[in-house]
Amino acid sequence: MMNITINDLRASINGQEILKGVDLELNSGEVHALMGPNGSGKSTLSNVIVGHPAFEVTGGEVLVDGVDILEMEPHERARLGLFLAFQYPVEVPGVTVGRFLKRAVDIRAGEGEQKTKGFIKQLREMMDYMQIDQQFINRYLNEGFSGGEKKRMEILQMLMLKPSFAILDETDSGLDIDALQIVAKGVNRLREGDFGALVITHYQRILNHIRPDYVHIMYRGRVVTSGGGELVDSLEANGYDWIREQYGIEEENDVKPVANG
Repeated sequence: MMNITINDLRASINGQEILKGVDLELNSGEVHALMGPNGSGKSTLSNVIVGHPAFEVTGGEVLVDGVDILEMEPHERARLGLFLAFQYPVEVPGVTVGRFLKRAVDIRAGEGEQKTKGFIKQLREMMDYMQIDQQFINRYLNEGFSGGEKKRMEILQMLMLKPSFAILDETDSGLDIDALQIVAKGVNRLREGDFGALVITHYQRILNHIRPDYVHIMYRGRVVTSGGGELVDSLEANGYDWIREQYGIEEENDVKPVANG
């Protein structure tokens, strides 16, 4: 089991404060949904958790099993079992999908190299499961991939690495219904074990396929309320204005979106 406790987390980029005191508790074995309007800080939160160097942490802590990880390098956080599926996966010219995943799986295992035969067998099985053409093994990672192919590739990486806790940063954005169902199928496969996830999204539709145990609403740099599926229904019915009205949040100029979140 992995426990992630976020206490009064504050962070900025280019001198602009985005996270203004985030409190959140997450556990493996649970699926959490994080929703909120554009610019509320959702993607910033995911980047800070995994250690993106562009963001400056100005206060608070992120504890993984009681240990503050904010001074750790991103690869050290990954070795703990954290995984981030990027909203905009980057292209990696010169590195094939097979080579990238082989190296990542070896590092994750931490026990020397996995036998190549066993790795290739598992990779092909997972590619079939995610409906990814086998020829992608020899293609450069994400180079020339469509948006949907990139998102499926992120979930393939997750299936191969088997993290304790994954953050899916708007993985549903830009996906048609068929691709969305495939992505959700990959997430739900890991859910059968001791796996946790934070699903960051603007919309309800992915939550129809990945049913969350808990739902959190983020607004202007803070988590303002948490609950169950009824929060999703309220957002669908009323938009985000009811959040401001119900919780007495005063009008102010909306922050400019940073990392779309």
